[in-house]
Amino acid sequence: MQVHQFKFSVSRMASVLKVSRSGFYHWLKFGERSSQRALQQQRRDEQIQQIFVDSKQRYGATRIKVELEDKQQTPCIKTISESMKRQGLVPKAARKFKVTTDSNHTLPIAPNLLERDFTATAPNQKWVTDITYLWTSEGWLYLAVIIDLFSRAVIGWSMSPNMKAELVCDALTMAIFRRGRPKGVIVHSDRGSQYCSGHFRGLLNKYELQQSMSRRGNCWDNACAESFFHSLKVEAVHGELIMDRKTMRQAVFEYIEVDYNKTRRHSANGYLSPEAFELKSIA
Repeated sequence: MQVHQFKFSVSRMASVLKVSRSGFYHWLKFGERSSQRALQQQRRDEQIQQIFVDSKQRYGATRIKVELEDKQQTPCIKTISESMKRQGLVPKAARKFKVTTDSNHTLPIAPNLLERDFTATAPNQKWVTDITYLWTSEGWLYLAVIIDLFSRAVIGWSMSPNMKAELVCDALTMAIFRRGRPKGVIVHSDRGSQYCSGHFRGLLNKYELQQSMSRRGNCWDNACAESFFHSLKVEAVHGELIMDRKTMRQAVFEYIEVDYNKTRRHSANGYLSPEAFELKSIA
């Protein structure tokens, strides 16, 4: 129509092509700017999609915003959210999890030294630990972790097809040697029988660590460990095909040692990964 507008009437061409005259004039006036905006939107959508894919479909708008800021771009949360909605990019959804704690025993109980104070000013001041379970095609596989509250890094972990005391002792042993055998660390857990066992308490005493326990039936006293398990299951387990135990072990190893500790941005760290946060603290 633009090429032939001086040869034929706009009304006639609009009628033949079944378009509106007003639409043609709007395009003449704003077409170039509209095309530029559309191109910018397309480029932004592609960037957001790439970050979403690179995060293994785990990042929402807030973490994508931080990634873009690292690339010297500053789109607002609303712009990112609209782009994700337009592209159908939905982060992996939350699920409900069951409690694994067995606190019906007569073993010794430690006082709550943590008192829901999940802050730390340096590594190896406060560690939290907990157990969760993962379903595989061969039955349950139990996971115990030790998390340093300073950076939220998983510094010790262990997996087993049963929930004996060795499970939590192996995780604690890894943390102790990985961190250079620090002394005086508060090690907080729930009241599960594994953490009250003589074997676990013996390790704490041997390496001069302080034992702390949540109040009975109060999951909020160990919220950071619960939060990690939530992230693990949502981001690495749910939505995947049911794995055998070997494959599940590999998936957990990759999530903890490759994704979570090294690259996953954590809100408690100002959206730095645990490893990056600790490196920044000693720089």
